[in-house]
Amino acid sequence: MAHDGQDLHMTADTANAPLLPDLLTLTAAALPPVTQLFEQGREAVRALVSQDGRVSGKLMERHQSAAHGLSWLATYEQSLKQMQAWAERLQADGKFGEIEQLIHQIAFGEYLHQLAGGIPMNQGEVVRLQELGLGWDALSGFQCAEVQTLMASANTQDARTRLVELMQEQSANITVGASGLDEELEMIREQFRRFAVERVEPNAHDWHLKDELIPMEIIEELAEMGVFGLTIPEEYGGFGLSKASMVVVSEELSRGYIGVGSLGTRSEIAAELILCGGTDEQKANWLPKLASAEILPTAVFTEPNTGSDLGSLRTRAVKDEDGNYKVTGNKTWITHAARTHVMTLLARTNPDTTDHRGLSMFLAEKTPGTDDAPFPTPGMTGGEIEVLGYRGMKEYELGFDGFEVKGENLLGGEEGKGFKQLMETFESARIQTAARAIGVAQCALDIGMQYAQDRKQFGKSLIDFPRVSSKLAMMAVEIMIARQLTYFSAWEKDHGHRCDLEAGMAKLLGARVAWAAADNGLQIHGGNGFALEYKISRVLCDARILNIFEGAAEIQAQVIARRLLG
Repeated sequence: MAHDGQDLHMTADTANAPLLPDLLTLTAAALPPVTQLFEQGREAVRALVSQDGRVSGKLMERHQSAAHGLSWLATYEQSLKQMQAWAERLQADGKFGEIEQLIHQIAFGEYLHQLAGGIPMNQGEVVRLQELGLGWDALSGFQCAEVQTLMASANTQDARTRLVELMQEQSANITVGASGLDEELEMIREQFRRFAVERVEPNAHDWHLKDELIPMEIIEELAEMGVFGLTIPEEYGGFGLSKASMVVVSEELSRGYIGVGSLGTRSEIAAELILCGGTDEQKANWLPKLASAEILPTAVFTEPNTGSDLGSLRTRAVKDEDGNYKVTGNKTWITHAARTHVMTLLARTNPDTTDHRGLSMFLAEKTPGTDDAPFPTPGMTGGEIEVLGYRGMKEYELGFDGFEVKGENLLGGEEGKGFKQLMETFESARIQTAARAIGVAQCALDIGMQYAQDRKQFGKSLIDFPRVSSKLAMMAVEIMIARQLTYFSAWEKDHGHRCDLEAGMAKLLGARVAWAAADNGLQIHGGNGFALEYKISRVLCDARILNIFEGAAEIQAQVIARRLLG
């Protein structure tokens, strides 16, 4: 339906109405100007970081804020595209109700303003168009009536207040607004939401405060539900389901407690490594055991002095006369290391190399430990790293001194392929981290909203104060944005498309959304939120790690920028 500029501008009577008329027409018309802005930004940044017609690593580092800002600009463009696709699907299915319309219009109203005025990379870093080498003329497309209407009238106090009213009325629903997923995936969500409510949420805060490992009985129940073999092919004892199904499971379990949501991710990534890089014999041996949780895996990559620079790893694996390997070196930030059975261990097999080309991946067997003897395997020692949050599996430093790995457990049977094998898993790993971030953000919203309803101040509930309800509304909106971006990256993976870009964007945005939700949830609690007895204090600690692991936000933005400019 065509409109002229006069028709699209709101009158005084409608400017404060919660819902905009012709919403999907407005938001569809806003997408081309956003894409135009992104393309201008990409060319401007390319000019900044190129030398002799090629992107220069040195110039990328010099103009790091611009390069990373481009990554955020691209993330916003893709986010709005996926929100539009979500809204149009719901409209076609007759499910685009008032709550979904409000989420959609607030999302566009807010993100259009941030594109024009500055995108927060975190609380203290806002990237503006001038940093990318753009002037105000780059916003010429934003002068159209549709974009101006959305910026002026989409994200109003009345819209946010109405959204929170509807959220209270529909509190029995699992998600705020229809997810847009099919019935099978929603049935999976319901199953794991029930498990989280009954078995995880009542115990999670106690596990956190006591800094305890998640009980084995929870792991056994998850194994019975098929969590550890969800995406492993049926021929290897799994269910052969989609990455999207694993996203939904991770989301709902992490909503109960991030540690429980991360248990499945351990096996998911180990299985992906073996599926992508293992020999037929390794697949037949290891995958059924992972699927049934007969063995629990842990990833052993990071070293004390390397962090994200995996190419400079120093732990070495030397082949002996029997064809086995002796491993020597140190690893750190190893999650769930003590009671696991196998380590996906990255070590240097070629001592003459100093980069990723000399690295190999091993399926290193170990004996599960106990509280009294956490690392009983010869040649291996370890100590716990005390952490703020993400405690249910614990973090460890490991030392290897002549630790033996069978030669048959060299992944793929060939040295020097370790880094490439690891890179092949990063899409799945980052999709899973984005899913966990959504779960943590949703947990913060659940807790914050309940407190805002129950807590009375100045004669009424906190939720009746506009700035409190606005916090809750924006949590719900940004959770849906991150959710749709994550679902899209999983869909791309399931359909055999390269999706490192989309997965990276989902992880980048999801981590920021989780931290903002946790921070705002604690703010709603006031002083009580600072008390350890309140659950929101745990959620804040748990949310903070999401911007660091599986690629710190800065590294993630750098990777995205390289892809965009390559």
